[in-house]
Amino acid sequence: MGCKGKHDHGCICDAVEQILAEQEAVEEIVGCSTSCYSNLLNPASAPGRDTIPFIVFDKKGDLFKAFGNVGGFKGDMTCFKTIFFRVERLENCCATLSLLRPIDECGDTHHVSDPCDPDFFALEKTDFCVEVDLDCFCAIQCLSPELVCRTFDKKHSK
Repeated sequence: MGCKGKHDHGCICDAVEQILAEQEAVEEIVGCSTSCYSNLLNPASAPGRDTIPFIVFDKKGDLFKAFGNVGGFKGDMTCFKTIFFRVERLENCCATLSLLRPIDECGDTHHVSDPCDPDFFALEKTDFCVEVDLDCFCAIQCLSPELVCRTFDKKHSK
């Protein structure tokens, strides 16, 4: 059930379906540069991009968050909290979202609760996933694909 009590899927499902389609097959779509319905993965701007990161808001207007590597069992990565996601699969408005790990300029895990946090620098793809019912969300905001695997520019630090 969606935010307004609808029994069919709503705009969040539509947006995530569009994100998945763009990740699977990059094609040119005209629109707002960071709209979930625009072509954020335009191959002319940066070849090799395959992720459209996004954040989602619940019915209360709070950012949805999930946790990766709980217990620290995988590699040298510590447990992390994230508000950033990548869609992996979608079926009947239920989605598998992979967690994007927020990092600082040194590449260390940075626990982000606010996407405007000044220490947040980039996102790193992970193998950690969460299953969600997209009807439980009321808003989605797509972010620049350039956040994923962003490299530190020494000229920027001056």
